[in-house]
Amino acid sequence: MHTQTVKPHSPTMAAAMALSTVRTLPLHARPTAANESISVVNMAARQRMLSQRMILQTMLAASGSDTHLQAAQKSFQLFCDSHATLKSKASDFDATSAQKVRDIYDGSRGVGSRIEQFMQQMRTTLQCISNKGAHTESLNTLISSTDSVLEALNAVTTTFDNITKGKAEQIMKELTDIVSGIQTVAREAKVVSFNAQVIAARAGQHGREFAVVANVLSNISAEIDGMSRTAVNLVERNKQIA
Repeated sequence: MHTQTVKPHSPTMAAAMALSTVRTLPLHARPTAANESISVVNMAARQRMLSQRMILQTMLAASGSDTHLQAAQKSFQLFCDSHATLKSKASDFDATSAQKVRDIYDGSRGVGSRIEQFMQQMRTTLQCISNKGAHTESLNTLISSTDSVLEALNAVTTTFDNITKGKAEQIMKELTDIVSGIQTVAREAKVVSFNAQVIAARAGQHGREFAVVANVLSNISAEIDGMSRTAVNLVERNKQIA
């Protein structure tokens, strides 16, 4: 008996696998607006989800579903807007981080062209479906690009994740230095307060007002010391979480 073999990554197999899971995904859910508050890492990660959602929505649109065609068009617009936003983020970073963003998109080993080819293929396919034209070949080409675009989007997400972690580590280092400075000032204030109390005691009756000031200084020093210890604990907890 002759059995037909289908290649694991062929468009036919990819389409079959996608259709087998399509009912478990919220394909016509309202996309999050591109200008809503979202971190660059989350936005980059969302691009991966959107790429797969668009493909599934487009496959259903190709079967004649106007609802999924509209959903695919909305997802595609969000994907394009987010892509432009992520590329523009280079201007918000320091020189080193900005260069990393430029490299991952436009460098000699960058993935920007791969993502933009996927976007162009998606645009072409949606136009064909919207115009009721022939779209089978375009759709198969789109489906076959799934692994490639996912790899590219993963690389972008990793880059932004590394940049964000690096910035967080730098902030924690600066915070640690600040806390260390506060602790030094608090210790020096304690010494000054103690010396002032000794001088006030030696002055007797004439040193009472001076003693009051010294006590206030001592209390302030204790509060600063307590807050600095709290800050140190927070720094240590953040290090453990990271």
